[in-house]
Amino acid sequence: MPISRRALLGGATALAAMPGGARAQGPRIKIGVLSDFSGIYTDLLGPGGVACVQQAVADFAPERHGFSVEVVFADHQNKPDVGSAIARRWYDAEGVDMVIGLPNSSVALALAFVTAERNKVCIGTAVTSMDFTGSQCTPNTINWTYDAYMLAKALGTETVKAGGRKWYFITTDNAFGTAIQGETARFVQEAGGTVVGNSKYPIGATDYSSFLLAAQGSGADVLGLALGGTDMVNCLKQAGEFGLRGHMRIAAPVTFLNDIHALGLALTQGLLHTNSFYWDGNDRSRAFTQRVLPRMQGAYPGMVHAGCYAGALHYLKAVASLGVASAKASGARTVARMKEMPADDDAFGTTVVRQDGRALVPAFLLQVKTPEESRSRWDYCKVVTEISGVDAAKPLAQGGCPLVKT
Repeated sequence: MPISRRALLGGATALAAMPGGARAQGPRIKIGVLSDFSGIYTDLLGPGGVACVQQAVADFAPERHGFSVEVVFADHQNKPDVGSAIARRWYDAEGVDMVIGLPNSSVALALAFVTAERNKVCIGTAVTSMDFTGSQCTPNTINWTYDAYMLAKALGTETVKAGGRKWYFITTDNAFGTAIQGETARFVQEAGGTVVGNSKYPIGATDYSSFLLAAQGSGADVLGLALGGTDMVNCLKQAGEFGLRGHMRIAAPVTFLNDIHALGLALTQGLLHTNSFYWDGNDRSRAFTQRVLPRMQGAYPGMVHAGCYAGALHYLKAVASLGVASAKASGARTVARMKEMPADDDAFGTTVVRQDGRALVPAFLLQVKTPEESRSRWDYCKVVTEISGVDAAKPLAQGGCPLVKT
């Protein structure tokens, strides 16, 4: 279903069409995609996340299981209070059973509390903060796609091994930036590197000149960008204009397919980053991509979009296993069933959801291709290393989740 500009800018709720274009009778599950539809994370998740949830519904075919599914969406505007208010309205007045998406860790942490309070289900597909499956984990939440540990581990360690020993960070001043900077710095230091400085900036900034000059004057040989969305795009563009590539390596732990598309290969070539999904990774990921492309408004799915697909699909399988009435009565019971059942989908393959709610999806260390290496539009990356889901996730005993039984 196309998402109108009015709906996006107004943060309105819109309904997704049922299979066959008609509302099915009988039991109904309602899924809410809560995302940024008007700010820096619009391309990261936004309409593409809605499209991938719709694809999950189409692939699952709920009518074969005796119930129907409705998908709604809303714009949290990157504000925890706005996101919480939307979720409460959805849960209390509009019959939403599960919320998925949540780019912006501050919003996600607020939603985890509201969801547990209402005993619904919350699946994060763009949550960087380790607290989501750590100290603030709940029986009602799952983190599907990545977190700061996964993104930082391979990149920090391998860059130091390759000679990038002195790091300077430019960091978003929020939970997301703090988490990714802290995790990357830890792996850099464990590998024998040092962090010589750090600049924090408010989300949505447009001028990074003072931060880039500070990095250039620090003596660092690696510029670490602990930021995301349009912020990263703007910062990388200005770093290129300042000529930093001639003096420093640029490491961007949080790099997404849409960022590379926006910047172009000439500016991003050689950039190392970690993702849990790449559309051209294998036959199954290519098959999923081909199915969802007609819904994606010209873009290819990145890992956050794929997380929306996989998380929604596994949720629907759990609902079918429990029965709609039982699933609707208790989100915690539904999440428990999702942890009991192995997940299997074309985006991530076979995986499991741990006690703390972390989905053990594999991670890929990717390198951006040169313009000469790219064969076609959206052919942007090559896989350097694959890391198993177990190795890519923070050890369960170290996470601090009160649900973990020792």
